[in-house]
Amino acid sequence: MDFSAMNIGDIMKMLQNPDAIREQAEAFKAKTSAIEVTGSAGGGMVKITLNGALEMKACVIAPEAVDPSDVAMLQDLVRAAYNDACTKAREAIQNELGSGFGGLPPGMFGGQA
Repeated sequence: MDFSAMNIGDIMKMLQNPDAIREQAEAFKAKTSAIEVTGSAGGGMVKITLNGALEMKACVIAPEAVDPSDVAMLQDLVRAAYNDACTKAREAIQNELGSGFGGLPPGMFGGQA
């Protein structure tokens, strides 16, 4: 469905068919759940894998990244890896679903427009 070319009449028709909206929402959820990306930080010492719903599926921390005297560094690496994965997930969602939904606006899933 090309949302960019929709007018008020099209929107009203769509709203009168909640089953179609529900089906599209379920298809959207299925496609985003299938997306999987991995972000990393510290030269790959910390890797975070997310799905398209931004749920963390895995967190891998290399033993050499664990320094009990510098917990703050590890926290920064985990945060950076998560943010990297989020950026990749948003890009994957935009690429995967953008064309199927008439070209979603840039930045629709956060990040930069």
